[in-house]
Amino acid sequence: MLPTLSRYAYSNITTRPDYSWPTDKRLAVYVALNIEQFSYGAGKGAAIAPPDQAQSHSIFSWRDYGNRVGVWRLFELFETLDVPIEAQMNTAIYEHCPDIPVKLRQRGDEIVGHGITNSEEQGHLSEEAEAALIRTVTETITQYEGQRPLGWMSPWLSNSEVTMDLLQEAGYRYVMDWTADDQPIWLTTRQGRLLSMPYPIECNDTRGIVWYGYTAGEFAEMLVDNFEEMLAQSVHQPLVCPIALHPFVVGRPYRLRQLRRAFAHILRHRDRIWLTRPRDIYAHIASLPAGMVPGS
Repeated sequence: MLPTLSRYAYSNITTRPDYSWPTDKRLAVYVALNIEQFSYGAGKGAAIAPPDQAQSHSIFSWRDYGNRVGVWRLFELFETLDVPIEAQMNTAIYEHCPDIPVKLRQRGDEIVGHGITNSEEQGHLSEEAEAALIRTVTETITQYEGQRPLGWMSPWLSNSEVTMDLLQEAGYRYVMDWTADDQPIWLTTRQGRLLSMPYPIECNDTRGIVWYGYTAGEFAEMLVDNFEEMLAQSVHQPLVCPIALHPFVVGRPYRLRQLRRAFAHILRHRDRIWLTRPRDIYAHIASLPAGMVPGS
């Protein structure tokens, strides 16, 4: 027998029930900003250097640029364009870069649980240690923001066999770790269901620029092509078009200029899309009748 998973069943997107987003929009677009803190001289690198250099001061400082400069340039960009964002944020940011969550709070942006730092994965932890990590992150965000986070993204998308169970039991409503679909789908857990929110592996600047070696212009062109094709496809079914950005990558000036061009193109279609955040996508999906969304 071929090993398989029990979180979701196969579903052909062309044969599913139809629904629309609020105000009869067909394409939901959201921006996911990865705001991360890294350990100095320890933990995972970012696949931009040989393994023996992954913990060097040069790699640490390359990533640290994102919190010192890049994220502030992105804030300026999205404020100018009137674009809402969602931030999956390591809780170490509260200690090391406290003005960043203040800015997110002032903007009304959504903060998603994303571990403590991005130098460590969680998938190798024991169930007790992983549950403690999730609890610590949840309590920290709740303490600072005055409300619990609804969504979670594991650092490096690392999962154990019980990660989905632990998240659902900790009160999370959606997760961004599974990348199998262009629509939200319900995952099965041992105590109930958890929504899988579409998240991009390829329309993602770390993957596209750092790992795959695309130029800034090629990455911007990829965002535009993906958006245009999904906008056309959404005539037949509601879709989610997520864009994942990392301030230490796309926050560089020459890349930012190309990103601005991509968003200027996308926003010319603002009247046809639902520019939103994952928490609002979750609320809409949760309001739909049973049977409309795979896994419901």
